[in-house]
Order: sequence, then structure tokens, then C-alpha cells
Amino acid sequence: MTDHIPAKPANSARIILTLDFPESRMDNVLLAACREQNENANLKIISRGALKALFTAGKVMIKGQRAKSSSSLAKGVTYVDILGF
Repeated sequence: MTDHIPAKPANSARIILTLDFPESRMDNVLLAACREQNENANLKIISRGALKALFTAGKVMIKGQRAKSSSSLAKGVTYVDILGF
């Protein structure tokens, strides 16, 4: 079985979250992943408040749909696109 990888939107940064167990909130996991990645310097130093503003503005997407900071994440791989990066 192959994983379907969604198309990456133009002018966006992609963060790939690989989880061994489900998480109750997306924002904490995404903040840690942003700080650990090395492909986008602006995301590496992003603050919690700035990430919250991206969620509020609808710039955090999963499978082409707006993500909420309080969304739960399932075990496995999730492709998160952050628009404007």
C-alpha cells in the first residue's frame, strides 16, 4: 500500500509530521516540528503566538483544508502546508 502525498501549494512550506501515537492537539506538535526542521529559517524561529496567528488566518492546511490549532492528529504521517512561507 502506498501513501498518497498531496500536492504542495505554491508559496508554502511543508512540514511532515510522523507520529507513533495520536496527539490531542496539533499546535504543540507543529511548533516542535517547525523548530526542528532546517529548510525554512523563519519557521525555525517561529513563536507560539506567530503560529497561532497563522492558524487564525487560515494559513495552516492539511489536505487542502484549514487546520485548527486544537485539532487532534492521528498516528502515522500527516503533511502540513503553511501558506506564505
